[in-house]
Amino acid sequence: MPQIIFLPHEELCPDGAVLEGEKGISVLNLALKNGIDIEHACEKVCACTTCHIIVREGFDSLEEGDELEEDMLDKAWGLEPDSRLSCQAIIQDEDLVVEIPKYTVNMVSEGH
Repeated sequence: MPQIIFLPHEELCPDGAVLEGEKGISVLNLALKNGIDIEHACEKVCACTTCHIIVREGFDSLEEGDELEEDMLDKAWGLEPDSRLSCQAIIQDEDLVVEIPKYTVNMVSEGH
């Protein structure tokens, strides 16, 4: 099973984490299952950007994002070329190194 390494995040996983990832599960579901509470305001249906991550290593092993995900990512805070929505990033056979951005845009909780 591939290893999914979460880099330290001040609030969600201060020490970082190294998890065993099952092929076919989303990065978001793996994180949630292991106590890393990545925000997911749209309940994992690719309708917001709150679960935005940056894949620092292993990005090319993921299937390409579809047009809907790309459109959503355009609205994400701190967008980078290797950004993905963690609800859409499905683990394959390679290890991943993932960074959870410090900030997220949540239109619901921010009242927009």
